[in-house]
Amino acid sequence: MLTPNQVSEKFLAVGKAKTQLPLWKMFLLGIAAGAFIGLAGVGCTQMNALLGGGVGKMMGALIFPVGLVLVILAGSELFTGNCLIALSVAQKRVKLRSMLKNWVVVYIANFIGAALVAVCVALLGGITAESFQTAALSSAAAKCTLTFGQALIRGVLCNVLVCLAVWVATAAETAGGKVAALYMPIALFVLCGFEHIVANMYFIPTGLFYQAVSGVTTEGLTVANALMNHFIPVTLGNIIGGVAVALLYAAVYRNKKEN
Repeated sequence: MLTPNQVSEKFLAVGKAKTQLPLWKMFLLGIAAGAFIGLAGVGCTQMNALLGGGVGKMMGALIFPVGLVLVILAGSELFTGNCLIALSVAQKRVKLRSMLKNWVVVYIANFIGAALVAVCVALLGGITAESFQTAALSSAAAKCTLTFGQALIRGVLCNVLVCLAVWVATAAETAGGKVAALYMPIALFVLCGFEHIVANMYFIPTGLFYQAVSGVTTEGLTVANALMNHFIPVTLGNIIGGVAVALLYAAVYRNKKEN
């Protein structure tokens, strides 16, 4: 197991490598990560549909970490985890514009990957059970009717936990250790109802697609509400939470500057 200082040093190298990826690799790996998180979202919705209530939410929280397991072990680019590149920027290993380019490319690619899963589920008959559709519509509408402040704070808290999950997983040196380390922080953010923008690139489009196909209107579930009440504040919140974790460790573990 790596020490926290060793993890910090490793993240400096990882941040530099991520920003130096060829654009096409960055984009394809971003699509993969969005799809992995989207598939985990399908599992969450299925648990809520099958079990309902608190039990369904708890089981969904235990299923969702599979998404980050796939992101880390299969290798891909996830916007929320890449907020930790701020550590490399703070220690002058990566330029700010390189980090921002990575964020923009990966964010767009994550959306494509997650939305493709939503299309498969909602339009191509991936999940057709009425209970699943009801759960998907309810979840999407709830997310779209948050206030800006609620969504922002839930986004901050979510990405604090996600980035801590990535941090502790990096400390582990075996696949099993990485899974064990990241599992509970991810389950915790789902159970607490915090908001992860990439997950919601699956949840909200799924609800919108189902609504369009069925012709049933769900109160609050609109593209405008999705953008203003969710995507903007949750994205900002995720950035704030992730960068806060990065800057904390950049301040505590001041690594030697490269020659």
